[in-house]
Amino acid sequence: MTEAISADYEVSSEGGVRHWEVPYARLEDATPTVSNPASVINGAAAGTGVQVTGTILSVDAVNSVAVIDFTAGMVYRQPVRNVTTYNLGGESAWAAIQLGAPIYYDRSATMPVGCYLSLAPLDVGGTANPIFGYAVGWSDADMATFPKAAAGVASTTDVAVCQRGAGA
Repeated sequence: MTEAISADYEVSSEGGVRHWEVPYARLEDATPTVSNPASVINGAAAGTGVQVTGTILSVDAVNSVAVIDFTAGMVYRQPVRNVTTYNLGGESAWAAIQLGAPIYYDRSATMPVGCYLSLAPLDVGGTANPIFGYAVGWSDADMATFPKAAAGVASTTDVAVCQRGAGA
């Protein structure tokens, strides 16, 4: 059975939408879940070249494909880990999430379950994380809550993220 993203999940959009089917085998997380971020593997291995990222809209388990929204500028609320660096196989530094901060698709195994985004440009193994987008305000009230999370303390916070998408 195909799962679909709820109609009220999308926050904003401009320009043409880019929804593409991607085989599970080409995704960083080969077990996609609706509404989670996704990153398409570019080249022979994860972390090679520029990787396109987006938000999973639907999954088709029968055909092992996911429909992903790669529209640049689309805004979705996602859990974001405030980790900035790793050392010796674990998180070592954390920062407050500032408005406009770059948000990365983080493939590190240390990420909490269901969290795929962080402030870390490199994963736990030292490989470059693909940029997913930028922290933005969800509403006027949300704008007042920046910065989000506390510096120096590990946490995961829901953040509106303007995704980089395809063509950016």
